[in-house]
Amino acid sequence: MTEALKTVVFADIVGSTSLYETLGNERAALAVTELLNWMTAKVQQRRGRVVKTLGDGLLCLFPESSAAVRCTLEIMREHRDHILWPTRNLGPALRMGLDSGEVLDVAGDCYGDAVNTASRLCDRSAPGEIWATEAVATAGADLPNAHLVRLGHLSVKGKAEPVLMYQIEWRTDESPEPMTQHAGLTDLGALDSMGAVQIQFAWGRTRHVFDSTDAPVQVGRSSEAHMHIDDPRVSRFHVRIDWRDGSFVLTDMSSFGTWVMFEGNDAPVQLRRDSCILHGSGQFSLSLPFTAPDAPRVSFQITGQSMSIGR
Repeated sequence: MTEALKTVVFADIVGSTSLYETLGNERAALAVTELLNWMTAKVQQRRGRVVKTLGDGLLCLFPESSAAVRCTLEIMREHRDHILWPTRNLGPALRMGLDSGEVLDVAGDCYGDAVNTASRLCDRSAPGEIWATEAVATAGADLPNAHLVRLGHLSVKGKAEPVLMYQIEWRTDESPEPMTQHAGLTDLGALDSMGAVQIQFAWGRTRHVFDSTDAPVQVGRSSEAHMHIDDPRVSRFHVRIDWRDGSFVLTDMSSFGTWVMFEGNDAPVQLRRDSCILHGSGQFSLSLPFTAPDAPRVSFQITGQSMSIGR
């Protein structure tokens, strides 16, 4: 039993359920195994150690945060650029969470607050995202083509105090959104005074309610999305709802865009790979503008001082 300062990485394959449905158990299992083996080799090349496989993901340890960040950037970029799947369109996305701290090694397994936090960050990140605590993110700030997006203080289950988190943007063809890059941090005193905040969604007969601690929440056609929209015109992960600095933020991630209309305002906000802060109540239309009579529309209503999104 030994304890040492380590950087913990959780890496998860998103969308494997639909892969099994499409390819069948045998082919999908082979594809997932090949991806996990490839990721393991990349971790070892950067002096990391794969502690264990967790379902469709990996738990890894690195001696230094800079090596961990560099490795996650390489995995994300190479996974995007290379065909690792039977059909490229079936290739699922990856998501990752990182933290550093004292890790207890017991019989080949590891335990500690950093392990728990990295796991939470991975669970809360959206497909294609890397989330990290401040100590880890700043270690990778000087790496080429890596941008830090400050998410603010976010509540993490299991921790008494909110944690300052960053998204490490690995896409070289995208820059951080100005809104998130320059956003002020959430006032910690204000966090303590906030009541329960919820955001409610309605689509047809479907109803969902989420808390701010549930964010990010994905809405889309994929069965992996938190709110499933069964419409072929909707992208698999069409929009993402984040909790940033005391507000719910909707980000369009789709092929054809999203239109947002607030109650009392007839002028919709058109989003194309862009974001807006949600407030009060209203609707957002997926892939088609509100002028289309059959557009897939989702109603939303925010209650309390903070929003919550339910599943």
